[in-house]
Parts: sequence; C-alpha cells; structure tokens
Amino acid sequence: MPNSQKKTSKKVAPKKKALHTELVRQMLTLATSGFGLVAALAWNSLIQEFVNSYIKKYFPANSGIISLLIYALVITFIAVFITYQLSKVLERVSPDSSK
Repeated sequence: MPNSQKKTSKKVAPKKKALHTELVRQMLTLATSGFGLVAALAWNSLIQEFVNSYIKKYFPANSGIISLLIYALVITFIAVFITYQLSKVLERVSPDSSK
C-alpha cells in the first residue's frame, strides 16, 4: 500500500507545480495589465491637458469637436508609433517572430 501512495503523490506534484506556475503567470499578467491601464490613464490626462492648454486657445470658444479631433489624432499617432517600435524590438529579441 505505501508504494501506491508514493506513485500517486509523484503524479500529483507536477500538476500542483504546473497549477502554481500558471497561477503566478496569470497574476503577473493581471498586475502588468493593471499598471499598463494606470499608465495609459496618466498619459490620457497629460495629453488632454496639453490640448486644452496649448491648442484649444487657437480655436473659437465652441470648438470642442476640433479639440477632440486633435486629441484623437495625437493618441492614434502615439499608439501606432509605440506599437511599431515594440514590434521592431520583438523582431530583434525573438528568433521565432522572423518571417
């Protein structure tokens, strides 16, 4: 009987380790995503304040749509630029990503 218990515990240990590893991986992903969201919100506030302080004063008083358009264009440019730069870094770092 003790032999069968040893075999069972050996089979369970790798499963527990895999579960623990996956749990840590998920926690890391969630934490990274959370901090990424906070950083994105901080950049959002900065860019809105920049548009309101430096760009909006060149347009008429009721130009909210123009300010929003400029804001959207700035955000789009930044998103495309950062995505492109990160994809270039990934190509250099990861040999699997080369086409």
